[in-house]
Amino acid sequence: MRVWVRGLVAGAVGVAIGLVGGGGLAGADSGEAEADLAYHGAVSLDRGRIDLRVTPRNHGPSAVADATVRLTWSAPLAARQQLPDGCARLGERVVVCRTGALAADGVGEQIGLRMRLQGMPAEVTLEIGTVWSGGVVDRNRGNDRQRVLVLDTGDAYYF
Repeated sequence: MRVWVRGLVAGAVGVAIGLVGGGGLAGADSGEAEADLAYHGAVSLDRGRIDLRVTPRNHGPSAVADATVRLTWSAPLAARQQLPDGCARLGERVVVCRTGALAADGVGEQIGLRMRLQGMPAEVTLEIGTVWSGGVVDRNRGNDRQRVLVLDTGDAYYF
């Protein structure tokens, strides 16, 4: 168990270093190729349980080797979460996930998360945004940042 936890922490630290250490912050004018990332999907909340599906898209003109999307919740997540490969928790309300390679004018693999919040809030806000784009510049930041209000109804809210 200790090795698994160390590996998870090392992976999360590696993601955090990639996000903070420059190396392709989304929107930075690095003189590199340009892409236009966007995220669409659905999220529901039912008695503290979150079901989230996010599909990344690159409107081009250049391909993206990999990117990282940050998912920030207005309420704290439960202490224990089972996240899919390519995702890591950064703090009590933040999860980051790799998008994988995105072809120019292409759709990426869907990212699916099932998580629990601490307690059972009546509503939660989800903020979605690119934090790393592999050195590719995204000058249209309006479509890769979303804010979704999710009510505890069990209904899907699309974005």
